Amino acid sequence: MFKMKKYFLLLFLPMVAITIFSCQQQKKDSYTINGDVSGLTDPYIYLSTRVGDSMRVDSAAVKEGKFTFTGKADQPTMAALYLKNRRSGVQFYLQNADIKISGNVDSLSNAKITGSPTQDDFEAYKSSIKEYTVQEDSAYSKYQTARQMNDTATTAVIEKQVDSLDKLIEVKTKSFIADHPKSYVSLGRLQTLTYSTSYADLNKMFTSLDTSLQNSETGKKLADQLATMKKTAIGETAMPFTLNDVNGKPISLSDFKGKYVLVDFWASWCGPCRAENPNVVKTFNQYKNKNFTILGVSLDEDAAAWKQAIDHDKLAWTQVSDLKGWKNEVAQEYGVRAIPANFLIDPNGIIVAHNLRGEELSSKLAEVLK
Repeated sequence: MFKMKKYFLLLFLPMVAITIFSCQQQKKDSYTINGDVSGLTDPYIYLSTRVGDSMRVDSAAVKEGKFTFTGKADQPTMAALYLKNRRSGVQFYLQNADIKISGNVDSLSNAKITGSPTQDDFEAYKSSIKEYTVQEDSAYSKYQTARQMNDTATTAVIEKQVDSLDKLIEVKTKSFIADHPKSYVSLGRLQTLTYSTSYADLNKMFTSLDTSLQNSETGKKLADQLATMKKTAIGETAMPFTLNDVNGKPISLSDFKGKYVLVDFWASWCGPCRAENPNVVKTFNQYKNKNFTILGVSLDEDAAAWKQAIDHDKLAWTQVSDLKGWKNEVAQEYGVRAIPANFLIDPNGIIVAHNLRGEELSSKLAEVLK
């Protein structure tokens, strides 16, 4: 549509078209956010943005539902506008532009945001996956109800449904990235695929992005992450490590050579990890006498909480930790940025799979332990 409009203007209004085109090409070196939220009576509203590895929070006074933020963004970045105690808010892409936000305080998450081309891309992406995210929202609600009722059969069915929806979203995400190689949304979406996508596929998508994205601050961090992922890609030799077990005894990965071993990263405070543990326990009991074992690597900091979770969840395999939380040295070496995460290593020390959950873990073990 833009190209057609530009062509029409060049044909019939050449001088005006050139003027408009020149104005559009001028890059702003700062942003202004003008908001108008009906029903907003809070004295202040807050804007959270990422600066390096930390978060920056600014506030703006509210008068009759209106407010203004100004500042500079080094690159388009995800930001959050929210009310006190984060009781309501909306996420959007912030960049150096004149941005307008309008909506109602009772539905701030659905606020209309204009003026940011990157936000326009983000809205297009969200629209492309909306049919799946709506289904996931409904599934999560049913899942919580089933868990409260301890209905394991229903939760298992819902988990399969969500896994299928996640795969459909992943297909749409990869398609968006391919069609928008110059959008910071593509760079951000690529980061979300690092958990579920192989190094080879991720690296191919990353190198297909515009060089301006690859050389951005976010792009350089992702490149570093990919370099780490390359070391733990399927087919690579697992990096050796040694950590203490619950009794302070040093345990090395090499102690398990000759067996299939699942190196399982988790923590007592990780809800999804604890929810997955029953599946891992079931699989362990099924294959523990078939040349298979598990080595749990905890990202805990509290030794007591770690040991209590091991006992409560009945984790009968070897557990190790340096009790450094996210600074766990093995987790950093293996590029673990989200948990639960795991790596399946064969008897020769070669990585053969990663991030296997639920039936995927059992199916993979059935395949390799024939």
